[in-house]
Amino acid sequence: MKKFIALLRGINVSGQKQIKMPDLKSLFEEVGFQKVETYIQSGNVIFSSREKSFEKLEHKIFSAIKKKFGFDVTVIVITPEEIESVLKNNPFIKKKKDVEKLYVTFLAKSPSDENIKKLNATNYSPEEYYIHERYVYLFVPNGYGKAKLNNNFFENKLKVFGTTRNWKTVNKLFELSTCN
Repeated sequence: MKKFIALLRGINVSGQKQIKMPDLKSLFEEVGFQKVETYIQSGNVIFSSREKSFEKLEHKIFSAIKKKFGFDVTVIVITPEEIESVLKNNPFIKKKKDVEKLYVTFLAKSPSDENIKKLNATNYSPEEYYIHERYVYLFVPNGYGKAKLNNNFFENKLKVFGTTRNWKTVNKLFELSTCN
């Protein structure tokens, strides 16, 4: 059994796509996942599975949510090792930026070099971003709620689905996914 983290995009935000966490946990167990644990209401699920294919896991979760709740939800599956890498490689931590203003957008896949190049022509200072593989590290000094560099912006510019978590959540997901 391997541990994974499922990040669901856009559930329980502004009254949209409502899923209670006990119901989500039950759904994951019903489709055969084990050691299922949810974290806060924004769609973070730690689970174990024999399946190792990210695509198959994402499809299984997407299909189960669609069948049970009747709506589409982007699902991005990552590993505790990926979270650890994200924690170690955040350039804004090294620059001693305020951790309360840090976010990470997890992308479904790495964006094309062409789309990254187009994005790099954009400057939304004082907001900053850094793209590494399929992660966008964000520093938003005026808060994420007012940020121009938000999830929709990156999906639009990079042509890749993503979901964003604050730095506290990223740390907690690592903690929860690495304890027994």
